Amino acid sequence: MHWQSLLSPLRAGGKAPAGQPDRSAFEIDFDRIIFSLPFRRLQDKTQVFPLPEDDFVHNRLTHSLEVASVARSLGKKAGEALLQRHPDLNGYTAGDFGAIVSAAALAHDVGNPPFGHAGEQAISGFFAHHPVALELKKMLSEAEYTDLTAFEGNAQGFRLLNQTHHGLRLTYATLGAFSKYPRQSLGNREKGRASQKKYGFFQTEKEQFAAVAEGLQLLQAAPWAWHRHPLAFLVEAADDICYHIIDLEDGCTLGLLSLDDTIELLRPIIGKRFDRTKLQARQSLHEKTGTLRALAINELVEQTVAVFLDHEEALLSAHYDRPLTAEIPAAAALQQVIDISVDKIYRARVVLEKELAGFEVLQGLLEAYVTALLHQHQGKPGRQDKNLLAIVPDEYRHRLSGTSLYDDLRVILDYLSGMTDSHALTLFRKLKGITLPGG
Repeated sequence: MHWQSLLSPLRAGGKAPAGQPDRSAFEIDFDRIIFSLPFRRLQDKTQVFPLPEDDFVHNRLTHSLEVASVARSLGKKAGEALLQRHPDLNGYTAGDFGAIVSAAALAHDVGNPPFGHAGEQAISGFFAHHPVALELKKMLSEAEYTDLTAFEGNAQGFRLLNQTHHGLRLTYATLGAFSKYPRQSLGNREKGRASQKKYGFFQTEKEQFAAVAEGLQLLQAAPWAWHRHPLAFLVEAADDICYHIIDLEDGCTLGLLSLDDTIELLRPIIGKRFDRTKLQARQSLHEKTGTLRALAINELVEQTVAVFLDHEEALLSAHYDRPLTAEIPAAAALQQVIDISVDKIYRARVVLEKELAGFEVLQGLLEAYVTALLHQHQGKPGRQDKNLLAIVPDEYRHRLSGTSLYDDLRVILDYLSGMTDSHALTLFRKLKGITLPGG
């Protein structure tokens, strides 16, 4: 792969970017994402913790903004070195690298359903095990059914960014950096390759992804599978850094870990920059944890960029396919943070209760809407089925074809997975008769 094609400013559909001297094509990508409806909905989607009454913790929107900030630093630092190595990249700046990685990172969670990872598991589990969903298996191709039984937020994100009716028409470069798993769901996966851990596009968008891959000249790994855009590794690293360090900060804020435990976990990452005297001079818990977080993230950014640059050639040839944070000097210390977080934070009662509730809500909504859709395609919809489909918002109902079951299932999943946590819970209560409309 070559940087000249990997930095393509062409937009989906092969359109040349409009000339705007005050903003690059990649900065326009960032702006389009931040003003989009899918991004705005992240403000009421769970990151890890349900929102408490007495303090602030992160939701998907604040997490995405922070990931985008870290991603910009990673991209700019890497870009500065790459431009020195490749003087033929005329017209590009370090800021372009930063803007591409930042825009891709800003969008990285737009496809996530309500209730975090519990939402993904609820959707996948429904289509894998529910009797109604098993009836669908007889009516779908193997690839289509595989998409449904392994719902993937990354693939849903790619779908949202590229929908014809209100897609954002982002540049090929940003779409490539966004795509951590550039493959379809069906097919064998090579163990040990980070880019094949999950999948990145549904059957409905596979031709669109192929066009992006061709525009970027990504190396093909197998039918409907490509190797990652190198900048996708920086997007992944930005998410990893924020996810683990900031979840730890939230855990300390909520009292799930003590300040002393948090210090001992982050001190090996911070290294020489750690200064206990200065830390103790901070007055509040928020100031102390904020200082620790900033120092840890700064150190992880430096280490990650160094690993990225060390492996540039292997990244371009697709011989390197591991998370960058697994190779940094602080990898063992970061793994310790992860292990403690799993035990003390992700398995905390308040987190598990939110997951359990979210699972039941989404399963209930899926049972209602998928049953209605199945009956419609079987030509025997009942009154309840018709009523359910009639209250689907216009933006989704008008896209129901009535001819392709798979396409219509995708539209219903656009509707349900696009909901905020509050919207999903409210609709579930109304459908179950727990809350009456207007009550």
